[in-house]
This record gives sequence, structure tokens and C-alpha cells, in this order.
Amino acid sequence: MYGLLLNMLGQVNTVIALQYYSLIVVISMLILLCNVLGLLPYSFTITSQLFVTFMLSISLFIGVIIIGIYRNKLNFIKFFIPSAVSNIFLKGFLIIIELLSFIIRPFSLGIRLFANMLAGHTLMFILGGFMFSVLLSNFVLCYGLPLIIIMLVVVLEISIAFIQAYVFTILLIIYINDMMNINH
Repeated sequence: MYGLLLNMLGQVNTVIALQYYSLIVVISMLILLCNVLGLLPYSFTITSQLFVTFMLSISLFIGVIIIGIYRNKLNFIKFFIPSAVSNIFLKGFLIIIELLSFIIRPFSLGIRLFANMLAGHTLMFILGGFMFSVLLSNFVLCYGLPLIIIMLVVVLEISIAFIQAYVFTILLIIYINDMMNINH
């Protein structure tokens, strides 16, 4: 897992790989552990709570902004100003769009993790209730079908747990890389 994360960081930027490796590993492992622990029976998935994912993404995003301001000082503003546009009205419009897309980043990061984890767990809950109702009926020929479906959904949920940790980590790496290289 550490090698995979180092390879992901190295593909984006080797400076980030060395400076922020421990942060990326801790965040990635935290999200992966929370996602996988939520798959245990009678457990609680902390990443399927909107408040938790928002606070995690917003706090990391504030940290990324601090990194950008610390590293680039007043040049941080250049991140929002497109350099290839000469028309002043178009440039003003593009600055507003850049600011909005920058502000929306932590919300999309938190909602993505929350929605995917909640949807999978809700599906497992619904299918579990369906399987229980089939088992209570006396129709013996349908006992295996809900079990097979639930097993496939569990495999899908395990895959989604890993993929969501990967996506969150990759987006965090990209956001840090943007703050390190503010030129458009």
C-alpha cells in the first residue's frame, strides 16, 4: 500500500512525494480503514456521514490553501487568473468561475465519499431485508438467489471502499500539486 501511494505521488510530482508523503498515507489509510470497517456486521461507517466527510475534506482543503499561501505568498492569487486571456471582461468572468470551482472542491470531495458509501450500505440493508423476507416465506426454491445477490454486492462494496479511498487520495494529491504549481 505504501508503494502504491508513493507511486501515485511520484507520478504527479516528486517534490510532493517527499514532503507530504506521511500526510497522504495517513489520510488514505484512515479513509480505507473507515470504509472497510463499515462493512462488518453491526458496525457503523463513519464515512457515510455527511458531517464527517465534509469536515475531513474542508479541513484538508484549508490545509492545502495554507500550503499554497505559505509557498507562493502573494503569487497565490495567480492561481485564479488565466494567463492566456487578453480581454478584460472575459478575464473577470473567468476569475469568478475559477474562484467558484476552487470553493466547490471540498464540497465535491466530501459529497463524493459520503454518497458512494451511503448508497452501498443502503443497498446492502435493503437486500438484507429482502433476503430475510424470502427466508421467512416457505418458497424454498428462491433461498439461494438473494444470498448470491448479497454476496455480489458485498464484493462490490469492498471494491468501492478501496476505490473511494484511492479517489479521495488522488484528488488530495492533485489539490496539493495545484498549490505547489500555481501557473495555468
